[in-house]
Amino acid sequence: MTMHRDNHDGPHTVVTEERHIPAKDAGIQLYLRNKRPAGVTAFGAERTVLLVHGSSYPAHTAFDLPLDGMSWMDYMAGRGFDVHCLDLRGFGRSTRPPEMDRAAAAAEPVVDTSTALRDVAAAVEHILASRSIDRLCLIGWSWGATLVGAYTAEHGERVARLVLYAPQWLRDTPHPAGGCTPLGAYRTITVGDARQRWLSGVPEDRRDALVPPAWFDAWASATFASDAVGATQEPPVIRAPNGNIADSMTYWCSGRPLYDPGRIRSPTLVVVGAWDADTPVAMAEQVFRKLGAASRRRMVVIGDATHTVLLERNRMQLFRETQLFLEEQG
Repeated sequence: MTMHRDNHDGPHTVVTEERHIPAKDAGIQLYLRNKRPAGVTAFGAERTVLLVHGSSYPAHTAFDLPLDGMSWMDYMAGRGFDVHCLDLRGFGRSTRPPEMDRAAAAAEPVVDTSTALRDVAAAVEHILASRSIDRLCLIGWSWGATLVGAYTAEHGERVARLVLYAPQWLRDTPHPAGGCTPLGAYRTITVGDARQRWLSGVPEDRRDALVPPAWFDAWASATFASDAVGATQEPPVIRAPNGNIADSMTYWCSGRPLYDPGRIRSPTLVVVGAWDADTPVAMAEQVFRKLGAASRRRMVVIGDATHTVLLERNRMQLFRETQLFLEEQG
């Protein structure tokens, strides 16, 4: 476990803590990063947050990437929140399944949604026990929205508030990260692949203004360095488990939802970028319509924003809308 202090945007000095926690399966360690105000020893459920990443990249290089000196985790912690982000197994600083150290074609896809849900459950249970609380808030991005949505549908008593950022739903096109058969255990992504997917659907003359090249380079440097094996290849790659892509083919691309949003009762925010080519606004609208049992629900569309708005010029709209939802009374 490591810890340090820093000053960031907001009224509080922020403490950073990093640790590995055991997964529910033997031999798997999960990387959990925490940021919180210095000197605060207790947080309520409404001010304790876990962030879960999507299908290709780890959590800590997105949710805690300082751009102009501040990350999303900094923003929340600076406002008095106890914020955690989780790298699922196979990603970032968490244990990679042994299949990822062999040729991709040598094994079936690894880390499917049911496996990742066990990792989310392990992180939630660790945070609740360590903070002596019985509920917390969940924020999931893309596949992460599927994970936190499915978790909340089953364990709503543990979820004070839920944010579904760029949520998946049924699609009649292949998954944007892949989907051609046969799928191996994992896929490899280059920096060029990542940039092309990120900016898909953005007018050419708007790209540098939306994602300053220095910001993209900072994200790519941190993200690709998180895979020590992939970083040694030429060109460098990041390895991403294919279990969620296999699930997409079996469920989302075949007209079969992986979970039922109608079972979610916690207050829920759905937020999506207007230029999101991975999980378009129409998907978010479908999820929102199915949240009829939620005690409160809201949907926000951010203009001039892609699937990765948390790392773009308009990211403050995402941060502020999410913060408004988390902090409001009732």
